[in-house]
Amino acid sequence: MDSKRLYGMTPDGAEAFLYTLENRNGMKAEVTNYGCIIVSLYVPDSKGKLDDVVLGCETLEDTIKMSPFFGAVVGRHANRIENAEFELNGKVYKLLKNNGNNHLHGGARGFDKVLWEVVEKSGNAIKLFYRSVDGEEGYPGNLDVTLTYTLTDENELIMDYVAKSDQDTVVNLTNHSYFNLSGHGSGDIVNHQFKIYADKFTVNNNECIPTGEILPVAGTVMDFTEFRSLKEGLMSQDHHIQCGNGYDHNFVLNGTGESPRLCAEVYDPASGRKMQVYTTKPGIQLYSGNKLHDGIIGKGGVRYRKWAGFCLETQFFPNAMKHKHFPSPILKAGETYHHITSYKFL
Repeated sequence: MDSKRLYGMTPDGAEAFLYTLENRNGMKAEVTNYGCIIVSLYVPDSKGKLDDVVLGCETLEDTIKMSPFFGAVVGRHANRIENAEFELNGKVYKLLKNNGNNHLHGGARGFDKVLWEVVEKSGNAIKLFYRSVDGEEGYPGNLDVTLTYTLTDENELIMDYVAKSDQDTVVNLTNHSYFNLSGHGSGDIVNHQFKIYADKFTVNNNECIPTGEILPVAGTVMDFTEFRSLKEGLMSQDHHIQCGNGYDHNFVLNGTGESPRLCAEVYDPASGRKMQVYTTKPGIQLYSGNKLHDGIIGKGGVRYRKWAGFCLETQFFPNAMKHKHFPSPILKAGETYHHITSYKFL
């Protein structure tokens, strides 16, 4: 199998490639150096049948034109920053307002919209590098980022992020894959069963931005401490759901530490696939694909609609620079940002 092939050309004429990782079980990941996007992820079901379980676009041109961050690494700061500004060391940094009055996923040209350098491709691993220069999208400091994808024979896709800056800055990186464990073109995910290892969540305002309040999940539609489907919450009139037209919420994960811990599990009764998420991050965003209702055309001509896929984005809490009791996304000059997240399939 060819482990490298052309994915397409960027508007300025640069080539983007697809790189294939495959393990001994037949599980296969296709990654492009444009945005570090996971374009396809073929996973066996309970009977051994392989299906592509991530939403995505057929071509790079389509990705650039209409992808809502399918499979991409987002940064320099994932998720939302209120009023598109933050204060660091007494200075206010103004960012692009690309989500109403707020800043989302690093701006107009975040890490999902740039070409990364392939440093090494060896076996079932690929290491990519990007330098975000001082002032890019309004952020301070030259930031050097490396991301290594590794596909293991235990059906685990590991993402290892490392970053360093020559100035104090903010860094919050995550992967924005949309999953459908029945297969990317199989319809909606409302009957998937979720378990999230979080006893609390951060409350959103009507722009899906944390207000600073942290509440227990117990007795609410945010309670995924035991397996439950998304359907009950999505169909409810709960005000937490109504403000985002579905789930778009950060959960405060139980436990801390430098070693990845199990933070979420998803089971699809239709295919028998089970997915586990491990991370070193303090939070995870559950997003139920609420804004796919415009009918984006994906791989194989599939039309993706509302709730066609879910995201589990491991992260620092959104809007953390406004709330000092949240874990801080500040990276000091010369220090190392390091986080590991993995998706494991059973």
